[in-house]
Amino acid sequence: MKSLWRSFGYALLLALIALALVQFWFFIHIWYWVDHNPESTAFMDARLERLREKNPRAALQQQWVPYHRISVNLKRAIIAAEDAKFLDHEGFDWDSIAKAYEKNLQKGKIVSGGSTISQQLAKNLFLSGERTWWRKAQEAVITVMLETIMTKRRILEIYLNVIEWGSGVFGAEAAARHHFGIAAAGLAPEQAAQLAAMVPSPRRYRAGAETPYLQKRKEIILSRMNAVPVP
Repeated sequence: MKSLWRSFGYALLLALIALALVQFWFFIHIWYWVDHNPESTAFMDARLERLREKNPRAALQQQWVPYHRISVNLKRAIIAAEDAKFLDHEGFDWDSIAKAYEKNLQKGKIVSGGSTISQQLAKNLFLSGERTWWRKAQEAVITVMLETIMTKRRILEIYLNVIEWGSGVFGAEAAARHHFGIAAAGLAPEQAAQLAAMVPSPRRYRAGAETPYLQKRKEIILSRMNAVPVP
């Protein structure tokens, strides 16, 4: 019996050490990205792998641009659409999480997540799209790291450069050029609101696409943008 408990203790210790090493790996990457730009993300790698299943020569469209070369209209639109309390919370919007929980409970399935920009960035940088409890737990830990180590400005800068805006189209610069034929710095309010409206389902819309839902969502975002502060 003692031998069994000793083996269990060793196994638990090894598991805890492995878990700690994984968290340290995340921490080191986030710390490095405070002043270095990520070359890729877990989400981008997964998307490229899927594209290459159909076309081995497929490539992603992405061009990193610094924060000051991204239109303030897009910054306002994204915050208005995705995370209105971005500057006020420390990684989690508990009111939105509670509302999402109630909505999911009513629907009997997960239809809303209530995720902040920081949580979305944590997922995009490191994790898969699986909706499991351990993945959400890891996302929460990474979110705390991001909010502790990075400024809000840096979190938003990375987010705007790595999220998807079309099939294989990543980041604000590639999105602006793909959908409107202009640089990210030149996005007008309506264009920025349209890009923000696409974020939940970015591969649904082709370049220049307009749908009744997209138009309605764009108008809502436009009505909120002027009141949104940016870092």
